[in-house]
Order: sequence, then C-alpha cells, then structure tokens
Amino acid sequence: MGRAELPLHAPGTQTDKGYIGQSVPRPGAQRLLQGRGAFVDDLRFPRLAHAVFFRSPYAHARIKALGLEKARSAPGVIGVFDGRAVAEYCKPWVGVLAHLKGIKSPPQHAIAIERACWQGEAVAAVVAETRAQAEDAAALIEAEWQELPVVVDMEAALRGDAVIHEELKDNICFKREHDTGGVDEAFAKADVVVEETYHFGRHTGVCLEGRSILADYNAAEHSLTVYHSTQAPHMMQDIFARHLGIPEGSVRVIAKDVGGSYGIKVHVYPDEMATAALSVMLRRPVKFIADRLESFATDIHAREHRVKISIAVSRAGEILAFDLDDLTAIGPYSVYPRTSGIEGNQVVNLTGGPYRHQKYRARMHVVFTNKNVTCQYRAVGHPIAVALTEAIVDKAAAQLGMDPAEFRRKNLIPDDAYPYTFPSGIKFEKLSHHKCIDLLLQLMKYEELRKEQQDLRAKNIFRGIGLAAMIEVTNPSPAFYGVGGARISAQDGATLRLEPSGMVTVLCGVTEQGQGTDAIFAQIAASAVGVTLDKVRVITGDTGVTPYGGGTWASRGAGIGGEAVLLAGRALRANVLEIASQILKTGKEELEVKDNQVVNRLTREAKLPLEELGRIAHFRPDTLPVDFQAELTVTRHYTPRQYGFTFTNGIQASLVEVDVDTGFVKLLKHWCVEDAGTVVNPMLVDEQIRGGVVQGIGAALYEECLYGPDGQLLNGSMADYLVPMSGEMPDIVCAHVETPTRQSQLGAKGVGEAGTAGAPGAVMNAINDALAPLGARVATMPFTPQRVLQALGKVG
Repeated sequence: MGRAELPLHAPGTQTDKGYIGQSVPRPGAQRLLQGRGAFVDDLRFPRLAHAVFFRSPYAHARIKALGLEKARSAPGVIGVFDGRAVAEYCKPWVGVLAHLKGIKSPPQHAIAIERACWQGEAVAAVVAETRAQAEDAAALIEAEWQELPVVVDMEAALRGDAVIHEELKDNICFKREHDTGGVDEAFAKADVVVEETYHFGRHTGVCLEGRSILADYNAAEHSLTVYHSTQAPHMMQDIFARHLGIPEGSVRVIAKDVGGSYGIKVHVYPDEMATAALSVMLRRPVKFIADRLESFATDIHAREHRVKISIAVSRAGEILAFDLDDLTAIGPYSVYPRTSGIEGNQVVNLTGGPYRHQKYRARMHVVFTNKNVTCQYRAVGHPIAVALTEAIVDKAAAQLGMDPAEFRRKNLIPDDAYPYTFPSGIKFEKLSHHKCIDLLLQLMKYEELRKEQQDLRAKNIFRGIGLAAMIEVTNPSPAFYGVGGARISAQDGATLRLEPSGMVTVLCGVTEQGQGTDAIFAQIAASAVGVTLDKVRVITGDTGVTPYGGGTWASRGAGIGGEAVLLAGRALRANVLEIASQILKTGKEELEVKDNQVVNRLTREAKLPLEELGRIAHFRPDTLPVDFQAELTVTRHYTPRQYGFTFTNGIQASLVEVDVDTGFVKLLKHWCVEDAGTVVNPMLVDEQIRGGVVQGIGAALYEECLYGPDGQLLNGSMADYLVPMSGEMPDIVCAHVETPTRQSQLGAKGVGEAGTAGAPGAVMNAINDALAPLGARVATMPFTPQRVLQALGKVG
C-alpha cells in the first residue's frame, strides 16, 4: 500500500528493474533453518584453545595484587595473563574523533592494568584446552582490591563529586552547544511555552548470538586470520593490524553467519582484542565466546539520558522554537573507534527534525560513570530525539486544544520545500512528511479510532493514540567518521564475476547479519546483469576476497552496498554485450541480456546463452579478435558525496489500552509509514521495520539495565532483564511512500533503524493520551506498571 513505481535513475532498460521491488525470500534462510549455519562457535581448529576472563566484581577498584599461580597449575591450562603481559602485544587505544571538538577519554587497554573502572571489566585472562577448564581455573585467581569512589549518578558525575580519571580533571567526556540565535526572543513572544524533563533508561542489544571471536596467528607468515561476529570486517582488519603490529595485508577478518548485531558488534571490545593478542602470544588459535552474563556486563549499553526540553508555540499553533538540555552517561571510557559522543551529538542534530521552525538552542554533556560503557546501538540517538520532540509537540497541542495530527500537519516541513537546511545545520535532500502523515491517518482510520476512544472512556476503558513523526540518518558520507580521523570506510565496493557456467558471483564488503543484504544484492545483481536469481551467488564478510568497504551500520546496506552492486552489474552487462557482439558479429546496440541469454533487443529472440558466452571467453578466447580482451570481472565502488547523510522520514502510530488499576499497558496495534526511497524487497523492508518497532517497544515498556549505588548491575540475566516477547506484540502494519534519492542510480535510502527510531515516542504519546482524562503523564522510560501507577498517584 502506498508503493509507487520504482524508478532507476541512470539510463537503463526494463532489465534493470527486473527483481527490484519484488518480495523475494532470503537465499540463506533455508540453509539456516536446516542447521547449516556457520557461526564462530561452530568452528573447530587443531590446537584450538579457549579464553576466559577474570572480571572485576567492583565498579571501581585498584588492583593491588593478582594471584595467578593456582590458576596456572590447574588442569588443561595453557597460560594465565594479566594486563601488563597482554599490553606487550596489544597497544592501547583512545576513543576520540577530531570533529567532536574537545572530546576526551583516557587510554584503554585490552585487559585493565592498574584499575578496574566498571563491574565486569577484564583484569586477567585464562587460556585452556576447553572452555570448562578455563572457567574452573579463572575461579582460582585470587585478587586483592582497594575500592575507590564510585560515580553512578549522571548529575553527580557532571558536578564532579568524584573524578574517575584524575588526569582528565573532570568527568566530562564531551560537550556541545548549538544556538541559531533568536531563541530567547521566540520564547518571549510565544503564546504558549511548554517544558518537560524526560528520562531514558539505558539498555542493550541482547543479540541471539553473543559476541564471538576466533583468532588464529600463523607465526611462520606473521599473519593473523580472525573469524569474528562483527559488522565491520575491514575496520577490524585495520585495528588488529595497527594494535597488534601485523601488516594489514597479513590480517584477514572473516564474518561468517552472524546471529544479530544491531550495532552491538560494530565496536572494539577489550576482551576481543585480548583474544587476538593471546593467539599471537601463544602462536595458536584462541576462541572467546561471551556468555549471556558477560554480554549483559560488557556488551555496549546505550540511551541513558536525562533531557529537559522546551517548546515555544503561537496561539495559531505555529512552532517558534525548541530549547534542549541533554545529559547522557557513557561509562568510564569513550568506546573506540566510533566514540561514545555520537549518540548525544545525534540528539542535538535531530531534535525537532520534522518541523519547520528556525530557532533552536541545545546544550549537551556526555559524562563518565562507573557503569559499563555505552555507544552506538540501533538508531543511535534517534529514539531519544524523536521521543522527546514528539512528546513535547503532543503536550503543546494539548495546551492549545488542537488535535495532535492537525498540529503536526501545520508544522511539518512542506513536501515542496526541499532541499532544506534544518536549524541544527543538517541538510535534507527530499522528504515526504505530509504524504506520510496523510497515508498513515487513512491507513489507521484515525477519525474512527478517536470516536471509539471517546465512547470507551465513558465506560472507564482508557485507550490512547500516539503519533511520532521522524527523520532517520542513512547512507552516511565520510562526514560521519572519516573527517574525524577514524579509519572507518564510508564507501563500499562490489565485484561481479561471470563464471564459465553463466553464474554471477557477487562479492561485497557489506556484511550479512540476518537483515537480508544477501537477498537484495542478488536481486540487484540479477536485475542489472539480466540473469535469473538462481544464477546469482553472494559472498560477503571476508576481507580476503571482498572489495574494501565499511560493512553494516547506519542503514547503509542497500543505499551504499546496493549501489555498488548496481554499478558493477551494469558494467558487467556492458562487457557481456561487447563480447556477444564479437561472437555474433553484430552491433552491441542490437543486443540485450535477458533471462540468462543474450537476446535481440527488439525481437527478444535468444541469440547466445550466457554459459556459452562464458565458455568462449574463459576457454576459447583464441576465437575472438586478436585485439579484443574479454573482461568478465568488474569492480565498482560508491560513496555518497552530495549530502552528509541521505535522510529518510516517516511517521508511526500506536494504539494502547492502559489498565489504570494495575498499570499494565496493552499494545493493541501499531502502524508505520516510511519513505526509504526505492524499495528493493518489500517483504524484507517490512520485516526490518517490524523488527525495529519491536526493539523500540522494548525500550518503551520493558528494557532497562539497572544499577545499584555501588555500580553493581542488578538485572544482568534473562531472568531479570525484560525483552519484548511475541505474545505481547501487536499487529504492526507497514506502508510506504517512495521518494528515491537522486544521489545514486538505485535511489535507495536505508530502513534498518526506522522502526526503532519512532516506536518509543509513539508508545509514550499513546500512554499519555490514554492517561490524559485522569490528569496523569509518564516521562521516564521504560513505562513499567509501577511508573504508570506512580503517575496516577496510586503508589509512592
């Protein structure tokens, strides 16, 4: 519904469209369902050893002594190492970016040397013949600790009640101020000023497959092969090379099947760096698999924010200005190499994003605490920015007595106003807010729901409808990381090869994490070359064979990797037609490739099967003209350059029912209308949106990493940490508007984070809409039954 014709913007033919726009199942799904997946923990190597880490039980403590001898003498133990031993092989790192002015962080080691700065930080490593032997030996390590002051509260960290890293003088990792000017004047002349403070609970990704790495050092070649559950193999290749002192060309990173990532697996983790160093030290393969308890304590967390926001509005309902003050806590280190300043920076960039006001002021502080580190997680900053923007917009509409949908229509950036520069400085190429809200209201039958809501309130049934308009960063250019000095590629490449059998092999640097990039690459390649889908094989995630690229993050797979595949496919088709024209002794302009055949462009008569063309080009080139060389392998790269980011937009709606006696929130239905440009595979796009919505609902209602005042994680297990389950999830209806980007020939934007970006705000607004007749509001995520009852004044 709402899906338009799918244009491809460079000169092409109907062949180009081919499978683009069709719902095609992922080619690897059957293999995985039959148990043929190859995850890191499935790998078995001769002389394989297993690493286990002895971790700090304290949130902040000095390591006075480590007794390792008992562990070293335990059965099966190959070696036991402290941080100093590992540091001789692995250089420390500092998580800063030059374009985040003033960001600071201390050097971080693979294994802590003098202090542990959060509960769960590794302070020693045990390597043994089996995982069980390593765990038994780790239990024999004796440590003497000196407890140090613990900083848990964000406000205390900002005040500097205790400073975690004395050499940094304070606990401020990064701060930013942005002011367009004229904000005070806008607030002074406003008829209505609304202010509220929102709290967002930190949570984590809970990947189906834990973090996993198997490092295999070959001393004879001074080379390292790493099998890694990672989103960015080439980034990790560079990091392993530089920090372990191995030439980059001698490091190979292979990401086979990955059991979910969501941004969790795009960062450098100390225990994974230590595992690679241990392989070098011991000259044998070493594997580390984070178990679920380790994952909760050491996988990056995200989204711990306290945000105060104000909005100025005229009596006519025009938004005049936003004023923002964001405080966010990131743990004791800025995570390398992407830094922990990006999330807060995104909140500043994106707050107020869908609306056409021109006055905006923001202050943001990122502070160190003695909790686990936080960093980029699915939709980085978007759920915060969207939720607080949409909540304060709803509150302003209520004060004016305006319907929240009409208030948005009045203030959303017009669809004909592009290109457009937002007050934070970001630039939008072309968005479609009004088309999206119109389609959403029609899809959900908004007026009927409002009438039903009023009727049910008379029966003391409290339902709420929440809207959340959104923008989403996708297809990032070098402006995201490269300009800051991070060796994180904004480009991606694709190699397409026509085999002698007529098969097309696609090799791309964007990795498959379960989101279906292998499917869309096959669709794009088949469409561009002119072959059927069964003739395409896709290989990703191996630095030894794929072109250099950034990998999977920031919804860049279709927009950047897919564009590279399209460009390479078109070039390969052109080469095929050149060869066919030589074989058939006819002009290439008279030929086309269709369904694995070279055909006459006008009559569609089959002239030459591709397998025969491949046979001649590979095995009988002597039959071709002497001065002609057949080229059946093509590589193309793509980097977006015209805009810093290719923004998408959309709007979500949530329908909930709140039980005012128990505080429980029942999700009745959820809608999402998204404009992600050209939709390559509608089924996969919709499932990406639905999965993202579910993660966003998790943040809104269930997920929170709880810490005690001593910095102890209180709910670090699946018994205590709530995640959304299928039984609680509503039907999620997806629809699309398509506004292809003109930066690429494919026209695709990203979609992987859209659901997560908008769902928390839509659910929050729905709950507050349900509670409105009772004069109650919630503003602290997740909205647990206890917090709902507190808002109603029924519990303390």
